[in-house]
Amino acid sequence: MVERLLNQGPRAAHRPAVLLIGLMLFALGGCGGGGGDDTAAAPPTPPPTPPASGRWTPTLNDTWQWQLNGNVNTSYDASVYDIDLFDTPQATIDLLHAAGRKVACYFSAGSGEDWRPDYAGFAAADLGAALDGWAGERWLDTRSASVRSVMAARLDLAASKHCDGVEPDNVDGYANASGFPLSAATQLDYNRWLAAQAHARKLAVALKNDLEQLGDLQGDFDFAVNEECFALNECGTYASFITLGKPVFNAEYAARYQQNTNGARTALCAAAEQAKIRTLVLAQQLDDSYRYACP
Repeated sequence: MVERLLNQGPRAAHRPAVLLIGLMLFALGGCGGGGGDDTAAAPPTPPPTPPASGRWTPTLNDTWQWQLNGNVNTSYDASVYDIDLFDTPQATIDLLHAAGRKVACYFSAGSGEDWRPDYAGFAAADLGAALDGWAGERWLDTRSASVRSVMAARLDLAASKHCDGVEPDNVDGYANASGFPLSAATQLDYNRWLAAQAHARKLAVALKNDLEQLGDLQGDFDFAVNEECFALNECGTYASFITLGKPVFNAEYAARYQQNTNGARTALCAAAEQAKIRTLVLAQQLDDSYRYACP
């Protein structure tokens, strides 16, 4: 398992984004005029037919940006932004939508974080072992009705903030020392419940890591978010997702990729392009202090 790599403790509050001018410059950077005879112009292309479900359907052509800490940099030319559900102001989400971006909202679905505003909604019995290296964070008993009640409220919040999708994290507690008798079967039940609840609110939903259950869950989830599948030689596991046309958004953190040591980043991006996996090289803090997008 690759754990989330976020700052410990409460995150810095976001200030409302004021980067609209920078965003417009980025959006206009690729525009250009064209010549030729305009007397027989083709009729405008009709907009794509929305899916019958009414929710966003991610595609393999989508590009992405992932930032969970600090003021969200809205200036990247990425079609999907993955940002924190609680910490991101509504103004930032609205700004991204105005620029034509889709927004996936992150929350932890398998752990309780004592700095979140809804932490008191968990019963004492819901809180298990601490996540190694993450102060104030404990595994949850995902079989619990009160845990599911909190998560349903988080999905309601995502819908009310007009998120297009969600990224529920830590959905592989059964494979960790959680302090509960979780099993592969209980994890599948919980993950499918999360997906169904997201879809009921017309939200697309990402499967975060949990590679061991990809084959069982690929029909329930709309896209995937992974950490370091190239560094760990695990990206091939996502071939079935790609075959189904479901995008895989991957983040790599190794210093050799940031520094392109011996061409490591060049090779990484070539492999990512061949595998059709959208890959970013990011700082572990996911605070936009470093970003390189493949290809």
